[in-house]
Amino acid sequence: MADATTMPAVIKNADGVEGIEIGRVPVPIAGAGQAVVDVLATGICGTDVHIAHDEYAHERPVVMGHEVLGAVSSVGSAGDGAWVGATVAVETYFSACESCDMCRAGRRNLCAERRSIGSFRNGGFATRMLVPVANLHRMPPTPGDLDGVLSEPLACVAHCLLDPPVVQPGDRVLVTGPGAMGQLASQVAKAGGGVVTLAGLPADAGRLAVASDLGIRTTTERPQEDAYDVVIECSGSAPGAATAMRSARRGARYVQVGIFGRDVTLPLDTVLYKELRVTSGFASTPTSWRAAMRLIEAGDVVLTPLITKRVPLDEFFEALDAATRGEGLKTVVTPTM
Repeated sequence: MADATTMPAVIKNADGVEGIEIGRVPVPIAGAGQAVVDVLATGICGTDVHIAHDEYAHERPVVMGHEVLGAVSSVGSAGDGAWVGATVAVETYFSACESCDMCRAGRRNLCAERRSIGSFRNGGFATRMLVPVANLHRMPPTPGDLDGVLSEPLACVAHCLLDPPVVQPGDRVLVTGPGAMGQLASQVAKAGGGVVTLAGLPADAGRLAVASDLGIRTTTERPQEDAYDVVIECSGSAPGAATAMRSARRGARYVQVGIFGRDVTLPLDTVLYKELRVTSGFASTPTSWRAAMRLIEAGDVVLTPLITKRVPLDEFFEALDAATRGEGLKTVVTPTM
């Protein structure tokens, strides 16, 4: 019989995928200003793949997973009682130093001492998770029961594209990489008035079909060079980034969304010759979370078709392998099925 004081979780203990185990950790208890969230589902992200292969900073042991949808089961402060029972999505930063130049400028995402769930504090590949109440976002009604699991990646895309706005009405926009981030970036760019093309490889036909069904133009051909006002790189691959740079017109915007996980070689002279304006956005901010919630509530993004597989916690490794191979779009892990 399982100990009621512990719960199952996916734990990164040591190097590589071999250093991950499905084990047990203590059930969290909320302190002042904190909430315990009963996890409904947690998405597998490219960052989880990078953590599994030691390509993204993390501290061990740690429960992985940061794209979390859940329900608040308890809080540590009486004044936060209204959150109990709420269905929520969760901001990822458990803590920041609050005193450095970045924190004081409202840019906690760039704090060198930032500690996030799933990498430095226990995350969502478990039955319960502890977070500050300030991290909670009440989910608006959505067509799909697990749509909210995509709130966190949507907030990251919103940080890259909406703060400040990158796409102007009528802009020709190229998005490279038809994974979940590319799909979300395509929808956000389209909502901003862009004429969007999502580019992938022939092997991405299934992913591209999802975008096509949502009214987004797709291609597996090499995009036209010097043709786009905004290029948004979501593949996290050097060839994808090079394609985006070459497809940008002179004076265009280049936005890096995907994570490479390693040093790559890129045609950076293209940035100089074309005077490309290069921007990005690391993770998310409260501002981008508010934008993400508004996009969901208004129906400007469609999330249900992006969830292509659900698996229970004990099938985590099969799901991680599929994500590493680029199968489907978003696989979500649920504590129980």
